[in-house]
Amino acid sequence: MMQFMLLFSRQGKLRLQKWYVAHPDKLKKKITRELVTTILSRKPKMCSFLEWKELKVVYKRYASLYFCCAVEQCDNELLTLEIIHRYVELLDKYFGSVCELDIIFNFEKAYFILDELLLGGEVQETSKKNVLKAIAAQDLLQEEETPQGFFEDHGLG
Repeated sequence: MMQFMLLFSRQGKLRLQKWYVAHPDKLKKKITRELVTTILSRKPKMCSFLEWKELKVVYKRYASLYFCCAVEQCDNELLTLEIIHRYVELLDKYFGSVCELDIIFNFEKAYFILDELLLGGEVQETSKKNVLKAIAAQDLLQEEETPQGFFEDHGLG
């Protein structure tokens, strides 16, 4: 089971975090700081898997973002790498070649996509098509909830 997923920039700025195991905020910050420092100090040609405490850490860099997951010792590293890649593919499909700014300004969509893919640290949906359908339905629902002309009626548009 996945313990957590972190997305951070090459500068070490945390862009997204999802925890599937409860930890106090102070410990989350310590874990995040330690892993970000460790991963950023590694050379590009080094293996994307590392043993960390009682967990395995799997990470992959896509453009300016690092995607990092911590899984239990018995979990498959290659499957975790595949989950990271699937998430990036979904983000790419939704945003049209995702970039760091997409995550910063649309973090709620990034979380929603992640929640459609993973539930409680386990893969919930393997079909990209089904995940994208759920996201499209959510977007449609959100559009219906925002009344047309709201901004114009209130002198904001």
